[in-house]
Amino acid sequence: MYALFNRFQLQMTRAQAESATRPGVDASHDVAALRRVPAIRRQLAKLAPVAVAAELRDYGAWTDEELNDHDENLTRLVWSAAGNIMDELHAKR
Repeated sequence: MYALFNRFQLQMTRAQAESATRPGVDASHDVAALRRVPAIRRQLAKLAPVAVAAELRDYGAWTDEELNDHDENLTRLVWSAAGNIMDELHAKR
């Protein structure tokens, strides 16, 4: 499954997306685990820090100072990608 962003896309399985988006559950450990998955890690390694920050800036949820942390931005991006995939699946129902 793909999470489409304005500047790039990320691919993960449905099970991976579900693991990071369980309602009412702190998914930070699950998102961290997804970042260690080789296929996801390879995708993230190809992303320019400025592109990731610009993409997340469009969400309006983080300050410019927060968006200076590329490592944290990658975590935010994986979480957002999982949410986008699950939103898309729910919209198709």
